[in-house]
Amino acid sequence: MSGPETGSYSALFDASPTTTKLVTLGNLSRVGARPPLGKYIELLWERRHFLWADARAKVASGTRQSLLGKAWLILDPLINGGVYFLVFGLLMKNARGIENFIGYLLIGVFLFQFTTSSINGGARSVQTGKNLIRAFTFPRAALPISVVLRNLLNLGPTLVTLAVLIYFIGPAEEYTWRLALVPAALVLQIMFTLGLSLLVARWAAALPDVANLIRMSMRIWLYASAVFFSFDTLLKDEPEMQMVLEANPMFIVLDIVRDCALYATTPDPMRWVWLGGWAVGMLVIGFVTFWRAEESYGR
Repeated sequence: MSGPETGSYSALFDASPTTTKLVTLGNLSRVGARPPLGKYIELLWERRHFLWADARAKVASGTRQSLLGKAWLILDPLINGGVYFLVFGLLMKNARGIENFIGYLLIGVFLFQFTTSSINGGARSVQTGKNLIRAFTFPRAALPISVVLRNLLNLGPTLVTLAVLIYFIGPAEEYTWRLALVPAALVLQIMFTLGLSLLVARWAAALPDVANLIRMSMRIWLYASAVFFSFDTLLKDEPEMQMVLEANPMFIVLDIVRDCALYATTPDPMRWVWLGGWAVGMLVIGFVTFWRAEESYGR
């Protein structure tokens, strides 16, 4: 059979059947409702490419309007390091008793700045993203995660600069296999920083004044992490206080990296246990705490 009738029959038999669905309350879900934890992680994973692209775009746009552009990613910690060296190394003589004080100082300043920028930015992330929250449905944890990713991209050129400075400035160091341990310490630092960023984002979303308190607290934390002095000389007569301060996760990160990169020393295994506990514990606590308040953001 051929001709127009064939086409009509063919169209008739090929047509997809129309289905009717009965909509009941059981089929509906509340807009903005908090998904289960597993589903929440899955939704974040599905948006990983967007988060990465967004972080890269903000890094590029953040330095575009300044004359030196991306050079400030390196100049900023360098200037801070120079100021700390002038004040604590030359004027206050904190360099006494610290081998390769310049390398010691630069590692402290460069690595601590990543954590500082991430936590301060994370604390403001929900407040600055309120319009986005009200306009679109997405896992709100993407906001502080995006801040940490942005600072992680900034950390790349900073670490390259740090390695070059340590190599060319100060006494020549013996480089050993222990350098391979540095990336592991940095991964644990990133995990800890992300967890704490999520936690402070939750606090600041509930009470915006917390962001200002966190910014001031970061200054205290800087001094409590032995960035530009040594606890061994400063607290040699107060072993209990030194033991408490050395449990600080940022001190542990800096101590491990300095041992591996400057002093060719294998870090104490207990350092890794402490740092791993801080990193995993803070990431779990921060993520779950932020997720539990998912429905409150943007109100």
